[in-house]
This record gives sequence, C-alpha cells and structure tokens, in this order.
Amino acid sequence: MPKFKLSSLLKHNDIFLAVGISLIIAMLLLPMPSFILDVLLTINIALAITIMMVTIYTNEPLQYSTFPIILLVATLFRLGLNVSATRLILTKGEAGEVIHAFGSFVVGGNYLVGILIFIILVIINFIVITNGAGRVAEVAARFTLDAMPGKQLSIDADLNAGLIDEKEAKKRRVNIQREADFYGTMDGASKFVKGDAIAAIIITVINIIGGLIVGVFQLGQPIGEAVQHFTVLTVGDGLVSQMPALIISAATGILVTRVSSDDTQLGDDIQEQMFTNPKILAIVGCLIGALSLTPGLPKIPFMVIAAAAIGGSFLLMKNRQKEEAEAKKQEALQQAQEKKKKTAATTANVMDLLQVEPMEMEIGYRLVPLLEAENGGDLLDRISQLRRQMAVELGFVLPSVRVRDNLQLPPNHYNIKLRGVVIESGEVRQDMWLAMNTEGTDEQLKGIQTKEPAFGLPAVWIYADQKEDAEAKGYTVVSASAVVATHLSEVVKRFAPDILSRVDVQTLLDNMKKTAESLVDDLIPDQLTVAELHVILQNLLRERVCIRDLTSILEALSYHTRVTKDKDYLTEQCRMALSRSICKQYMDPNSGELAVVTLSPQVEEELGNGLTEGGELLALSPVFVQNLLSGISQKIEQALSMHGVQPVILCNSKIRLPLRRLVERMLPQIGVLSYNEIGPTVRAVTVGMVEVAAEKAAR
Repeated sequence: MPKFKLSSLLKHNDIFLAVGISLIIAMLLLPMPSFILDVLLTINIALAITIMMVTIYTNEPLQYSTFPIILLVATLFRLGLNVSATRLILTKGEAGEVIHAFGSFVVGGNYLVGILIFIILVIINFIVITNGAGRVAEVAARFTLDAMPGKQLSIDADLNAGLIDEKEAKKRRVNIQREADFYGTMDGASKFVKGDAIAAIIITVINIIGGLIVGVFQLGQPIGEAVQHFTVLTVGDGLVSQMPALIISAATGILVTRVSSDDTQLGDDIQEQMFTNPKILAIVGCLIGALSLTPGLPKIPFMVIAAAAIGGSFLLMKNRQKEEAEAKKQEALQQAQEKKKKTAATTANVMDLLQVEPMEMEIGYRLVPLLEAENGGDLLDRISQLRRQMAVELGFVLPSVRVRDNLQLPPNHYNIKLRGVVIESGEVRQDMWLAMNTEGTDEQLKGIQTKEPAFGLPAVWIYADQKEDAEAKGYTVVSASAVVATHLSEVVKRFAPDILSRVDVQTLLDNMKKTAESLVDDLIPDQLTVAELHVILQNLLRERVCIRDLTSILEALSYHTRVTKDKDYLTEQCRMALSRSICKQYMDPNSGELAVVTLSPQVEEELGNGLTEGGELLALSPVFVQNLLSGISQKIEQALSMHGVQPVILCNSKIRLPLRRLVERMLPQIGVLSYNEIGPTVRAVTVGMVEVAAEKAAR
C-alpha cells in the first residue's frame, strides 16, 4: 500500500482552492447541518484572525499582494455562512451551538442588548473602518497611478546614468506595475467589505421578520416568545458574522495605511515613534497625576497610570544616557581608527611620491580647454589614438600618458616628461591654428611667427577666420591639439628604447605565449634572459625598427644565441630577420623603390680598417670623420633636391652598426642598412656615392 504523504497532497493547492470556492457557492443553495455550520463559523473566525496577524507582520503592502482576492473569498464565505444560518433559523428554529452561544452567553440572552451591540458593531465597521479604509485605498490608487510616469522616468534616468543595471531597472519597473495593480485592486476590494456590512443589516432584519412569521404562524408560538427566540438567534448570527467582518475590515485599514519599511515590523515602528521620547512620557505622567487630584475621579487608576508613565520616562532617560555614552565611546574609537588610517594614508601618499610616471605631460592653464571634451578639446582622444598608432608602428603598448595642468608653466607652454624628467617642451595657442608652408609658396600670412615644435619647421599662428585663406595659398593648417599630439608622437619614437621597460618586455612575452608558448619557453630563460632580450629590443627601437613581429625576432635569437650572447651581433641578426619590414619603412610609397646612398670601396675599406677589436667602434682620424660626414650630408641633400626622396646609407654588414653610431648624432633621421638587409624583391636605386679623397683623408 503506497505511503500517504501530506507534502505531495499540498502541492495541488490550486485544486483545493477551486474546490473550496465551489463549496462556498454551494453553501448559498444547499442546506447544511448545524454541526458543520459550527465548524465553518469557527474556521471563519480563525481565518479573520489569521488575516489580521498577517497584515500586522507585513512590512510593505506588496508583500501581501494576494489580499484583495483573499478579501473577496472571505466575504463570499461569510455571506454563504449567513445564508446557511438563515436557512437553519427559519426552517428549524436553531442554528448550531456557536450562534446560540453568541446569542445567549455574549449578550446575556437579552435580545434588546444584542440588537444594540449588533447595531454598534455595524456602525463601527460600516461607517468608521470600512469607509476610512476605502477612502485610503482610493487615494492611494489615484496617487500611485499619477506617480507612475515620474517613477518610470526616474528609473530610466538612473539606468542612463549607470547607477543601476538593466536587471535592476527591470525589477523596479515590475514593482511599480505591481504597486499600481495592488492599490487599484484594493480600491475595488474595499467595496466588498462595505457591501458585506450592508448585507449583514438586511439579512438580520429579514431573519427577525421572517422568524416572527415562522414562529407565530407556522410553529404557533406566542408573539413574545417568538420575538425573544428568533431575535436572540438572529443577533447571535449577526454577531458571529460581524466579528470576523470587523477584524478583516481592520486588517484592510492596517494594510492600506501601512508605510513601506523593509527593516522593521509594525510593532517596532509604533514603539520607535510613540514610546521612545522620555519627555513626552514625563509630561503625560504629570498631567494624569494632576487629573487624579480632581474631586470625584477615582485616584488609584490615575495614580497607577501616572506612576507607570513617569517610571517609563525615567528608564528611557537612563537608557538614552547609556546609549549616548556608548555612542561617544564608539565615536572616539572611530576617530582613533580614522586617525590611524589617515596616518597610514599619509605614509602611502608619501610613498606614491616615490613612483615615477613613465610618460607625463604638463600644460599651462590656457591649454586646459584642450582636455575638455565638452568645450571641443580632443587632446585626450588624440593621445588614445597615438597609443594605438605606436602599438602598430613600434610593436609595444605605450604606457598611459598622464596629462595635468601646471600653474608654474607659462600659460601656452607644455612639457613632455620621461620618468619625471623634461625631455621636450613646446608652445601652442589653444584658440589659434598653426599654418606651415610645406609646399614652398611665396605668399605670406599675417599672424604670429613661430616654429613647429616637432620638426622645427617655420610656421605661423593664425585665427580661425584665416584658415580657408591659408589652405588656398598652399599652407598646411592644423589645430593646437594636433600640434601637441604630433610632437608627442615624435618624442615617443625618438625615446622609444628608454620608454620600453622590462615589465613591457615581460608583457610582450606573456602575450606571445598565447600563440607560441614553445618558442618562448625554449628561449627564455635558458638561452636568453629577459634582461638581455630587453637590451636587444632597445637596440632595435633605437633605430626605429618595429618589434611587432616578435615571432621572427625570437626565432632569430633562438638560433644565433647558440653561437654567441653578444647583444650587438644578436641585434644585427634580428634586423636581418626583419629586413622586409625595415626596407618597407624607407621605401617610396609611390614608386616602391628604395633610394640608397652607397660608400665607395675606398671608404668602406678605410672604415673596415678602423674597426676596433670588438667591432663596435671606429678608430679613425678626425679629418676623415669630418670629410665622411660632410660627404654623406652633401649626397643626402642632393638626393632630396634632385629626386625628392630621403635615401638611406647602404654599406657592408660589418661596418653598418659602427657607421650608424658615427652618423646618428649628426643625422639621426637617416637610416643605415647593410647589403644583407636588402631582399631580392626590393628595388634599390642608388642616388649617390660617398667618396673621401685620399689626400683629404691624409690631411
């Protein structure tokens, strides 16, 4: 036999609800035995008390959102009991023990007293509680519906401001809709209670009149006996039905007048708001004590209440003093902790002063609008774009550039700092445009003569209304923020080896492990340390070689580190691995040709003979070096004037690095390539050959 489980039966509570409502409707039509009526009347009283307790312990009305439907079911149930009791009273002259007890014991068997008590209960329920609760529900429904658009806009504003997420916004919208539905439903449900009170009066009058007719004409009772018998039963029935009705009406009033409180119960709120002020209790106690001295009034009740109020005031005062002392103690402890935190924060702030920003820019106060996006400033956006550009051109992520104003600088001045040291400075005018004569036009512009800070080109600061005229004359016109960003870009390219830190190298290796973990693990740290790789990458960046193709660099290093650990040799091998990107860097984008200036065999031989033992430096006579640099400079200027391109110096691989170190101070922008770095697909075009006469060299 299967074991009966109550929990499995309770899962089908929807079936119980449907059956219960059907039985309530059946009560209106079918006769009912008196003992079943007693049970149902008891259930009705218990249900009313339960509803009252639930409303008392409800923090906010929406927690009891099923109250309107429960109110409807309870009203229908109570009317069904009234009809069943009326049927028993008029047909059998009795209505069970519960109604008889209320009619005889509660009112002492006196039907006149019972009628008066019943009328009083109806007045209390109908005029006082029901009307008040209905009015509150009506006003709350109207105000809630009127406030819905404002609440929806408030939710949308919080969502757009980022104060809440989409999930929280959806939850709040649902709560607003539920609140509107609840108060709207309560406005209609309160009419059930009012109608129930009216129905109780009518049913009572019908019971009394019908009882008299049945008792006198059908049962043959004397009029006095019939009046007393049926009136007592009718009043008992009215009291049995009105007591739960009064309780439920009171519960309705409590629920609709409840102010939402998520943390405290109703009893806690009442205690907090009414009985926590010792002054009020003391005044009440004194007034009640003074009333006890009035002649004719009983002194004991007034004196007891006065003593209780004054005693409560004294206890509250004592507790409040104790709480204030505890609060002061906690405040002192909190202040001590805050002082300790401030001391620690001060120490931390001092330690922060020891940290040096990798890249930093200071601007004068007149350049602050360049940072304000709301005023059209786009310098910060340009710096963000610069970081992406440098990642592509140099191959590593540029550290964040901290920009701040410095009142000690001239108003239009700015400084670029590398690790706390000023390396470049410039001056721009925030409200003007910089016009540069890049096409060599002879037409002049009216403005403030200056030099472009990045390349030192002559330029003119002009106003916005001169921009179109300057462009028509062939000038290149750029904004102040573009000038600063371009200057910063050139500084980053020039000082890239100093900007690249060992932490950046480790970050590049960690990123490389995602795609070529075995390559990194084979090389680092067994064959090459991170510090040694850092030096090699700095050597490449020093000649503006992009290290983005880290795979080719690591593959070249993993092969040649077996031969030697010399950093210069390994750097040259990495350059050969990156020859395609190096040549592309110097190619003419229009013709696809690489313009080169070569060295004569005598010059290359002289340079080869001048190599030191390590092959890193050149030991040459000052006269030869001077003539060599002059010849290189002359050939490059000729190439620029005749061919319109800036060539690179092409030489033997053995002398490439020493030659680069020789010419980089005088011609830092000129690239020096070896023959091994020119791939078979590169079209190299010689635009000049550097020669140094022997007699000049001898002198």
